[in-house]
Amino acid sequence: MTIKDVAAATGLSPAAVSYAMRGVQTSAETQARVRRAAEELGYTGNAVARALARGRTGLVGVLSSSLEDLGEQRFVETLGRELGRRDLHMLVADARGEPEREQMLARQLADQLVDGLVVSPLDPSDSAWDEIGAMLPIVTVGDALAGPTVGEVLFDNRAGVGLVLEHLHDLGHRHVAVLTPSRPSTPDRPAERVVAELCDSLGMEPTVVNSRHSIEAAEAEASTLLGIEPRPTAVFCLSDSIACGVYAAAARHHLAVPGDLSVAGYDGHPIAGVVTPPLTTVEWDMPDVATAAAGLLAAAVAGRPKSRARVRVGPRLVTRESTAVLARGKPRRAREAARA
Repeated sequence: MTIKDVAAATGLSPAAVSYAMRGVQTSAETQARVRRAAEELGYTGNAVARALARGRTGLVGVLSSSLEDLGEQRFVETLGRELGRRDLHMLVADARGEPEREQMLARQLADQLVDGLVVSPLDPSDSAWDEIGAMLPIVTVGDALAGPTVGEVLFDNRAGVGLVLEHLHDLGHRHVAVLTPSRPSTPDRPAERVVAELCDSLGMEPTVVNSRHSIEAAEAEASTLLGIEPRPTAVFCLSDSIACGVYAAAARHHLAVPGDLSVAGYDGHPIAGVVTPPLTTVEWDMPDVATAAAGLLAAAVAGRPKSRARVRVGPRLVTRESTAVLARGKPRRAREAARA
């Protein structure tokens, strides 16, 4: 039983039913009609009663693109603290990197009468966001959605990707692999589009490889990539988790980082400063991102939404020992073998 079933029984739109269940933007008569229909259909009676009595549930949905990603884990944990300071509590769902699952979970969270939704979208251009955005307040983090939102915390991916690619270009790298968590079905995410545009303008030859966020999956993809000649001289990972997998693959192939292979990440996760060698990455001030997202959603839940408020987050390149000037001649592993 879903909100759509209640909507069909009452002749209302799913959005109107959702608002009525939360006791907002609808008349007392409409709320009573929705309550009767929900009770007759056996639709989450207790949750409906609580929502209508209080005007809100105090729960917000947090739809993660993938909890395999270290950066996403850190963001969700920080977001939970910020929401808690605003008397809101999280109901977390993991899309596992699957766009179809993301849409299914978004609808299920709306059916659970959450007061709003924070999402890091896998496929921001999906037209389904238009329907979901009409049912409950949404704050998007990372990329702008095709549908309505009450707030957007957007990464300046053109600047972030540009910082990394220009850094690698200045070091002499031209054959660069880009490991992205996007799927072939979602190739139009802003960061991925920028990679193609900037590589073309810089005269670089990118090899784009899709990888899941997990370190194990990234290691497998990178190991295949590094076994093909000519192999790239640098790998740009759109996730620090993926970069950790590249480190493991480089070790499997007896490649030194950065002597044989430069590696760069994109999240600014604390692990970037712990791995050996420390990872060049892009810092996005994620605590500030979480604070902004929580504030935008809390304002909407409290009935004080800022009409599609937009916060743009700028990047900062943190250069460390994982990237270096392109070595000419034999790779380091070959030189060491020759000396032996």
